[in-house]
Amino acid sequence: MKPRTIIGILLIVAGAWKLANLWGIIENDWLWRQPWTAYVAPALLLYVGAGTIIDSYRRDPDQWLQRPLPIGEDGKRICCSVHYGGDEYVYRGEAFHGARLDAFCGGIRMDLREAVITEDEEIDIHTFCGGIELFVPTHVNVLVKSRSFIGGVGNHTARPADPKAPTLHIVASNFFGGVDVKN
Repeated sequence: MKPRTIIGILLIVAGAWKLANLWGIIENDWLWRQPWTAYVAPALLLYVGAGTIIDSYRRDPDQWLQRPLPIGEDGKRICCSVHYGGDEYVYRGEAFHGARLDAFCGGIRMDLREAVITEDEEIDIHTFCGGIELFVPTHVNVLVKSRSFIGGVGNHTARPADPKAPTLHIVASNFFGGVDVKN
C-alpha cells in the first residue's frame, strides 16, 4: 500500500470515530472538547481522507489496464465497457470510426491524439458512478451533447483553425458520472 493510501485510511477512521462519538456509539469526549470540532473536524477529516485515497489511485499509472482496441461487429466502431476498474485505449495511427463507451463504477481513458480521423464521427458515452477521459487531436472540432444527472461533460479542447475540419460528436448520458475531453 502507498503512504497516501494509508494516510487516507487513517483520516477516514478518525472522522468515523468522531461521528461515532457524536452519535453516542462510543464515548471519548476528553478528545473532542472544542466546540468547532463537533461538525467541522469530522467533515474535514472525511473529505481529506477520501480525497487522498482517490488522488493516490488517480496518479498511479499502473491503475489503467492497457487493452487492445475492441472492434465492434461492424468492423469499424469500437465498443468499450468497464465495470469496477479502469481501462485505457490508445490509438497509434489506426483509423477511428466512432465508439460506444460504457463506464459503470469505473473509468475509461481513450487517447485519440494519434488516430486518423478524416470524417465526422460519433462517440456515444454512458456513465454510472464512473468517468471517461478523452484525449482528442487538435485538428478536429468537438461538439458535445449531454444529458447528465449529478455529473457533466468538460470540454477543454482548442478550436481548430480550419472550420471544415472533421467533427467528433460526443453524445453523453451521465448519472453520477462525468466526461473530460481535452487535447
